[in-house]
Amino acid sequence: MDIPQFIGHEIFRGSSYGRWHPLRVPRVSTVMDLSRAMGWLPKSQFITSPRAKPSALSHWHDPEYIAALQRVEGDQIATPQDLARHGIGSPTNPVFPEIFRRPATAAGGSILAGELLAKSGVIYNPAGGTHHGMPGRANGFCYLNDPVLAMLSLRHNGVRRIAYVDIDAHHPDGVEVGFGGDPDCLMISVHEDRLWPRTGAIDNDAGGNGFNMAVPRGLNDSEMAYIRDVLILPKVADFAPDAIVFLCGADAVEEDPLSHLCLSNNAHWAVLRGLMALAAPRLLVLGGGGYNPWSVGRLWTGVWATLNDYDIPTRIPAQAEVVLRGLRFDGNRRGKNPPEHWFTTLRDAPREGAVRDVVRHSVEVLNARSMPA
Repeated sequence: MDIPQFIGHEIFRGSSYGRWHPLRVPRVSTVMDLSRAMGWLPKSQFITSPRAKPSALSHWHDPEYIAALQRVEGDQIATPQDLARHGIGSPTNPVFPEIFRRPATAAGGSILAGELLAKSGVIYNPAGGTHHGMPGRANGFCYLNDPVLAMLSLRHNGVRRIAYVDIDAHHPDGVEVGFGGDPDCLMISVHEDRLWPRTGAIDNDAGGNGFNMAVPRGLNDSEMAYIRDVLILPKVADFAPDAIVFLCGADAVEEDPLSHLCLSNNAHWAVLRGLMALAAPRLLVLGGGGYNPWSVGRLWTGVWATLNDYDIPTRIPAQAEVVLRGLRFDGNRRGKNPPEHWFTTLRDAPREGAVRDVVRHSVEVLNARSMPA
């Protein structure tokens, strides 16, 4: 594969959804700073994300909705009609200073990735992964749906068969709206059963091209390895995609406050290595959820290391430790007394265990289902 490229932007450094919102924590800026402190992000591999224009966003989103986001950013007020019609101004999707510019920048990176991957390559856009956004409505912290826009961009640039793999703790309901039933798109999601948005049950095949692996609480590394080796990798290999889009939300790790899964970050990196070994000519890796700043920063920096085949050291250098010690997680019990290894290492201790019968049975059910042609 080509030398991986990292798409980022300084807008994510100071932008926050609000003082008590789960997305008050720094994420993309931490990954940028930590990757540079590790010596892993030279200028030659960094691309500043463009801001997507309304015309590009309107390839999937309703123009009226895009116009509403722009107006609300200017006025910093959402009307009752904005809330009722577009979901703008709710507790989960509040008004904040960069309510249009921030998601449009993340989406611009994903759209650009589709253009840059026209022939081949590997691109990492950790700001991407807003998989709940709907065509005309903000949903689940997501104002836009950059995975859908990325896949449409790939299609526009001649890429047909796309495998979309999502291991965020939450089901990608917006992506399913965008690509459900598309025979040239394989969709695989591993998410916590009955967690918001409470979609993606195992019997939901997304119109014939989706495999929804709704997992029980407490999912461990051994169970994810089983799902990876028996479901995800064989399905993707059999599909023989022209491109893989991998969304690696950090909210499936044990320390995340919004889910009940028990993975270590090793599980995410192992799924990524498995997808890389399939040697699809194009790979786009997106971020997604994740609401503990140390978990997100360490996991997503390890994703960048994995893409570049860098060894992850047992102890990080002093300048990287400074980045991690500078983080805060106010208002959450996990942030009051963070363990020392959150400051000194990237790799979690493995969280292995028994593979429960419910996990094995769910994989069997999905493997019995036919693949899209």
